[in-house]
Amino acid sequence: MSSEFDLCLVLNARMASRAVTRLADRRLRQHGITAAQFSILTSLWDHPGRSVTQMASAIAMDRSTLSRNLALLERNGLVTTSAAERGNGRVSALSETGRQVIGDAIPAWRAQQSQLRAALDDPEFSTVIAALRQLARL
Repeated sequence: MSSEFDLCLVLNARMASRAVTRLADRRLRQHGITAAQFSILTSLWDHPGRSVTQMASAIAMDRSTLSRNLALLERNGLVTTSAAERGNGRVSALSETGRQVIGDAIPAWRAQQSQLRAALDDPEFSTVIAALRQLARL
């Protein structure tokens, strides 16, 4: 017997988020990165030169968590950090090793995306993404 709480958006979004993250982590583990690190690295790939604040906003991660992850990625040789051209901030960039790791991990990410899209065939995947983005703007 289900209750009204079984239909709770918060509960179901958290459960789905954890499942998606577990799947991504399993796929990316062979490349030595986590799903969160993949998001950071691909953000650096697509949008070089962003400040930590800009990147944190773009990937929905708080600044302190992003900074800790960037420091770890730098220690692992995947990211370099330098002084920003303006202001006193720091800017991170992919190292050559980081570019190689992302390039090697993209097929695993694509396979994970295909698996998720197949699981979300009703309603259509684009409808699900649009709904999630709408909720993210709240």
